[in-house]
Amino acid sequence: MEALQFIEQISPFDQLGTDDLASIRQCLQRVEAEAGTVLLAQDGPPSTYLNIVRSGSVELRSGGQVRSVLDAGEMFGFPSMLSKEAPIADIVAAEPVVIYRIPDAVFRALLERPPFAQYFLRGLSERLRTATRADRPAVDQALGLPVKFLLERTPIFVSPSATVQAAAQAMTDASVSSVLVSAIPPGILTDRDLRRRVLAAGRGPDTPVREVMSRPLVTLDSDTPVHGAMMLMLEQQIHHLVLVEEGEIIGLVTSSDLLRHQSQNPIFLQRQLASLRDPGALAGYGQGITQTVEMLFRGGLGAPQIGRIISALNDTLISRLLQLAEEELGPPSMPYAWIVFGSEGRSEQALLTDQDNALVYAEPSHAARTYFAALAAFVVDRLVTAGFPPCPGGYMATNWCMPLADWQELFAGWVARPEPQALMEAGIFFDFRRVHGGLSLEPLERQLVDAQRNGIFLAYMAQAANTFAPPLGFFNRIRSEDGFVDLKKGGIAPVVGLARALALAAGSRERSTLERLQAAVQGNQLSSEGSDNLGGAFQFFLHLRLRRQLEAVQAGKMPDNRIQIKELTAREQRLLKDAFVMVRELQDAIASQLQGGGLR
Repeated sequence: MEALQFIEQISPFDQLGTDDLASIRQCLQRVEAEAGTVLLAQDGPPSTYLNIVRSGSVELRSGGQVRSVLDAGEMFGFPSMLSKEAPIADIVAAEPVVIYRIPDAVFRALLERPPFAQYFLRGLSERLRTATRADRPAVDQALGLPVKFLLERTPIFVSPSATVQAAAQAMTDASVSSVLVSAIPPGILTDRDLRRRVLAAGRGPDTPVREVMSRPLVTLDSDTPVHGAMMLMLEQQIHHLVLVEEGEIIGLVTSSDLLRHQSQNPIFLQRQLASLRDPGALAGYGQGITQTVEMLFRGGLGAPQIGRIISALNDTLISRLLQLAEEELGPPSMPYAWIVFGSEGRSEQALLTDQDNALVYAEPSHAARTYFAALAAFVVDRLVTAGFPPCPGGYMATNWCMPLADWQELFAGWVARPEPQALMEAGIFFDFRRVHGGLSLEPLERQLVDAQRNGIFLAYMAQAANTFAPPLGFFNRIRSEDGFVDLKKGGIAPVVGLARALALAAGSRERSTLERLQAAVQGNQLSSEGSDNLGGAFQFFLHLRLRRQLEAVQAGKMPDNRIQIKELTAREQRLLKDAFVMVRELQDAIASQLQGGGLR
């Protein structure tokens, strides 16, 4: 009975029914072995049992070296059993060990159960993603519902030759805030268009709709979940979204449709930010973000999705602060761009972290330097009020505020002379993303793409990514400090660094880590399997960290990047070790092969 209770707690046995567990109980064998016993021999007979370590540990040895150590709850023998081929490593008892064994016939019968079979047949990336999904609650109905179910009426169209007065009357009669325009391609006329492009512009009621409508339309497939529509509206900063089905427009949803009167709803928070007048109100921003993250996490959204939504909200805040700064200081004399980097630049931020921002303006001049220094100080100070601490390394617009030509010179220098300081700063600034301002940053984008041709720089970037290493000790055991592991240093940062180096090698302009991994595959710098595994590990690390951070907030503690190993389930501990091992292996491979044309 004790043996079965132990096995029932191990994935995928925890997904089996009563009858299957009874069949295991009838055939289960208990085997004890002394230290040094060879349990399976490399190139020997295929395994005929699924072996589960009950106590003690076993070593996987190949070429005279210990490649890995399996502890209680971990399994071996199934790859050989499935392939009916010789084991690829010796399995040796590292100490006195107790093994539970399930015969081949029973194991193969259990493979008829899809959840059980998938565990053994799918790759690491899928096991990591499955663990992440299983730990999250089911997506809240309000977030997971197809957005088309929010439609309450058929769309109202007006002719492009109709007058704005006729369009306004149609909107009033239907009690809607917009109408679609049956032009080719179609357009939209909203309340905001009438205010800004008609009344404020001094146009008359006979103005044709075609002269003031907005297009192209922002469209979305009607089967997209509500949270997908929310994310798009936040990122595009729009209030109306056109839904299409098989290419045909079937209706409009508005930001009001998505609000549902929740103060934690990101749409509600974005509206507050867009109309912000009193900077004193920023003191509650951090708490509002935390509540929003909690709501989204409870709603079943993954950490990458939450990161995109929170980054969009932070973008809105920064844009509004810059508008307020311009009102106070006067309009700028030239175009500029406010950029962010780090997790904010990659759109991967959740709870608020240190500031990472800079300012680029068009031309050098004393007046411009003075103005933009004041602009930067205005925004940075108010971001501190909003809960963004100053960057300990000083990577903020108050220190990094230069004309475009100076930025181009910096980028070129980092690539041409990849010294340690240059590599560190390239790793920071090459994640840049423009948040506000009309200055084109195409010259800087081209420099990132051109870095693809500098093999020495790329090799050094890959090596720089490896300065962050998974916390593994002898025999691939997780190495902790007082029982804690830093997920950012040991897992998230290594994957971010590898994705950045690979994307540069592929000549990609992508910023987010997951999109960079896909770009690396398309650019023949990484295999699909490598991309899937790194992406799955990245999402697993993010999920564990965010879950722990929210628990800390709820307990009134300061959240950080650490998790306590003993707080993880046995399954999570095994997956975490597998993810760390895989990341380290790919770090070594990418660093040594990046200059040789990529990994396939």
